[in-house]
Order: sequence, then C-alpha cells, then structure tokens
Amino acid sequence: MSVPTPALEVRNLTKRYGSRTVVQEVSFALVPGETLVLLGPSGCGKTTLLRMLNRLVEPDAGQVLVQGTDVREQPAELLRRGMGYVIQQVGLLPHYTVAENVAVVPRLLGHAPAQIAARTEELLRRLHLPPEQFANQYPRQLSGGQQQRVGLARALAADPPIVLLDEPFGALDPITRASIRREFRELPELRRKTLVLVTHDVTEAFELADRILLLEAGRVQQLGRPRELLLRPANDFVRRFFAADRLSLQLRALYLNDLLTDLPPEAGTQIILPSESDTNIIHSSATVQQALEELSHLPADPASPAAATLWLETTAPAGYRPLTYASLMTAFGRTIQRLSAA
Repeated sequence: MSVPTPALEVRNLTKRYGSRTVVQEVSFALVPGETLVLLGPSGCGKTTLLRMLNRLVEPDAGQVLVQGTDVREQPAELLRRGMGYVIQQVGLLPHYTVAENVAVVPRLLGHAPAQIAARTEELLRRLHLPPEQFANQYPRQLSGGQQQRVGLARALAADPPIVLLDEPFGALDPITRASIRREFRELPELRRKTLVLVTHDVTEAFELADRILLLEAGRVQQLGRPRELLLRPANDFVRRFFAADRLSLQLRALYLNDLLTDLPPEAGTQIILPSESDTNIIHSSATVQQALEELSHLPADPASPAAATLWLETTAPAGYRPLTYASLMTAFGRTIQRLSAA
C-alpha cells in the first residue's frame, strides 16, 4: 500500500545568525488534518522554525515541502497566500472593517466578490461574531478575544489547507484565553486543516496537539504524542520541562478509553443502561480532565457527596458504565502505573 504524501514535511531545517545556530537539523512530517505544537522555553527557536515554513525566514540548510513540492519552487508571496498565518499581535488593519480584514487574502487571490462576501459571513458566524453586529466594526471597537477571532477568520478566509499560528492566544487574559482555546478546539473548520502552532504554555500544548515537538537551543528533544512525552520522556530535559505540571497534564493527556481496562470491578464489568431521564452521559473519547469537570458540575448528594455518577458511554462493548469520582481516580492511578512501566 502506498504511503500518502505528507501535507507538510520538514527535512533537516537549519538556521544560523552569525556564529549562533538557532534551529539545528529539525525534521518532521505531518499528515493532512494533523496539529503539531512547537513547544519549548523562550529563545529555543520555535518562532524561527515556524517562520521558515512560509519563508518569512529563509533557512540556511534543509527543505520545507508542501504536498511533496519544495516551497522554494514558487514565489514566497504566493506561498504565503496559500497558508493561513495567525500571530499573537493579531495584525488587523486598523483602517479596515472586520469584513474587509477577513477578505484581504481572497481579494488578493482574485476570488469573486459574492464568494468573498459569503465566505466572510460564514466564518464570522462560526466564530461567534454575528456579521450583522460585527462586519462593519473596526478593530479598535473589539475586545482582545474578538480581535483574535477576526485574525483567525482572516487566516481561514481563502480556505488554506495549512495554517500556522504563532502564540495566537498569548496576548489574552487567562479567562479569555481558556475560553478561546475551547472554541478553537471545537471549530469544525479546523478539523480538516493541518496546523502548526507555537506556544510556551504546556497546558495549551496538551489541549490542542496531536503531536508535540519540544525544542531546546534549536534542537529537537522529543517529537511525539503528548502522553509519550509525559510518560516516556526521551531525556532529562523533557522530564524536567513537564515536572511542575505533571499531574494536570496527565489528566489532559489520558482519555477515558485508556482507563477502561483499569476501572474497578463495580464500574468495569457490568454494563448498565441509564434511565431515559438521565442526561449525565460522557463518551469514552473524553479526557480524564473533562470527566472530572463534568463530575464537579453534578449536584452533590448530601448523604454521599462522592457518589455523584456519570454514565460512561462505550462502543466496545456498546453500553454505559457508572463512573464516580472514586472509580475514575482509581482507574487513573492504575493506568498511569501501567503506561509508565510499558
């Protein structure tokens, strides 16, 4: 069976400034629809690496290929028009309305005005910016979160297959940042895009990444799924980098599917169907963190506050299992031990 061409491939990419090497022989390949997060301490080369992907920075060695074609085979401005690009400072044009900002790239590409208008309206609605309220406003009239969503709409307006994001939520306050992250993760528009996102926020990385590339001093320390970096660190740097947030990251990295074999007998063996009126259902594709949040929102039983129950929906076998705080955390501890020893 033939191996599909990666949507984006990087081969031995290197960048030097004088005698200092800021990115050294970085390689990775992304399948269509995959999200890669570039993570690491300040000054490790994350943004330089990202900016080499669309030739805002030219590498000194190595290759970047989009659908198997070297990006140097086309003019840089055409390459950038075919990639979405979102930055921390948003970069909206202050003298353009929201609708005009979103339409910038489609206009440069010569799309029909009616097509541009329809696409702009569609994106604003999907990003919770009703066009009848926001289309004719200017950036100065928007909150930070609203400006960030307009920047994302602009990056998606020409429907690029690849979107690059450089600390896209970094300028927002923590509450707005968490809310925007949730909206971002659930956007149907992004599920078929190949994304490369730069952040220094480990929680953000674990919430958004399919894989994480961890950098230190321009070198790749580890590339893998979030749980792999957490449970099977490649070296001491990787281990130390996540040490302070280990528990909260484990809660985000493990899914209820991972816990099924470790559920205690009262939850793990009997398949029980909830009553028709019971709406406290969570699917096994949810994370442990999401299950804890759902349990915390259930009304407590004064006689047994720890007995609040979710119904864990499984597909193999099909049915429902009762999930309490006690059974969840017991299975979580067992799964961590099992995976760490594997």
